[in-house]
Amino acid sequence: MIFCNQEPIVIDDILISLKEMFDAELSENLIQKSIDNLIQKYDKEEYSFHIVKSGGGFQFLTKPAYQTSISNLLKQKSKRKLSTSALETLSIIAYKQPIIKSYIEQIRGVNCDYSVHKLLDKKLIEIQGKSDAVGKPLLYGTTPQFMDYFGINSINELPLLKDLVSEENEIGDEK
Repeated sequence: MIFCNQEPIVIDDILISLKEMFDAELSENLIQKSIDNLIQKYDKEEYSFHIVKSGGGFQFLTKPAYQTSISNLLKQKSKRKLSTSALETLSIIAYKQPIIKSYIEQIRGVNCDYSVHKLLDKKLIEIQGKSDAVGKPLLYGTTPQFMDYFGINSINELPLLKDLVSEENEIGDEK
């Protein structure tokens, strides 16, 4: 199941599929032990790929030593780069989610319709409901694909905003 998925697959999805297929009671521990065995097997030097935990699930990826030799082949399907405006919009959504578009625009100071549509198309963000504010604007948040794209397992793994602020942007003495 890990091999067949293009995106990381979570243990719960594996468990549901196996229970349905074999009509037997299985545990998350058994699935995790099986995955651990596969991880050990494919970590051997004879394999050019291994299983990595990413985006909250597990996925087969090429080992770093082999990555450069196949990069030309995968260029066509490589992750599309995000524009600066899309990255700015995405970072606001990631840190402030769930958030409405007008609040994103207020922070950025410009219209973000195009960026939001592109991020939705790339499945990095999703509509998470409607706000209770006047007009019931849509609420946006990140997706599991967002976490996979940036190689994190949880929103909690994002850098803290205080770690990103440089001292040169500060005015006056701190007291």
